[in-house]
Amino acid sequence: MRFYTELECPRLPAGVEMMNPYADASVRKYLRAFTDKYFSDDSERVLVFGINPGRFGAGITGVTFTDPVALADFCGIANTMPRRRELSSVFIYDFINRYGGPASFYRRFFLTAISPLGFTRGGLNMNYYDDRQLADAVTPFITRATERQIALGGKRDRAIVLGTGENARFFEKLNEQHGFFREILPLEHPRFIMQYRRKRLDEYVAKYAEVFARADGR
Repeated sequence: MRFYTELECPRLPAGVEMMNPYADASVRKYLRAFTDKYFSDDSERVLVFGINPGRFGAGITGVTFTDPVALADFCGIANTMPRRRELSSVFIYDFINRYGGPASFYRRFFLTAISPLGFTRGGLNMNYYDDRQLADAVTPFITRATERQIALGGKRDRAIVLGTGENARFFEKLNEQHGFFREILPLEHPRFIMQYRRKRLDEYVAKYAEVFARADGR
């Protein structure tokens, strides 16, 4: 909870706005319920990095890759947020439920993002790597956030990155500089799968299961 509520965004380029769901009291309430339910122990977990929060998933709930429906129906945390699905969350919880369910999954993995805060420009979602100036501005913030999450109990042998393009390239370069993890395992991003490869959903769920098991040392 302290990690999320103490996040401070650096100065951003003109026209880019920060999205910090953790400034909202109701989001903090749901996040507290989620962390108390799934992370009240001192076990190490594999860190799984997405990109940054979007407006309809973690940007609403504060829980990575978890929209209000998933938070209520799959995680058992009732909420008053609009019951709107988000594509990445649909895929992630399809995978999680096939992998053994949230309780089993969250005992071994921690879903997060390379940038734990989100960004918008002109009212639309923006990835940290979409603008070179933005990427440069947030790199020290991302570095500190990664270090802190490792200190919280992130395993250092392997980490998973969701996004095989710019997201993986950025993080692999950062990992070379700082030596966070022995190995980075990239996977296609859930949104890419749901938008462009939905007919091959079972194939990607199986690939996720294989890579997650490898990251977990099984």
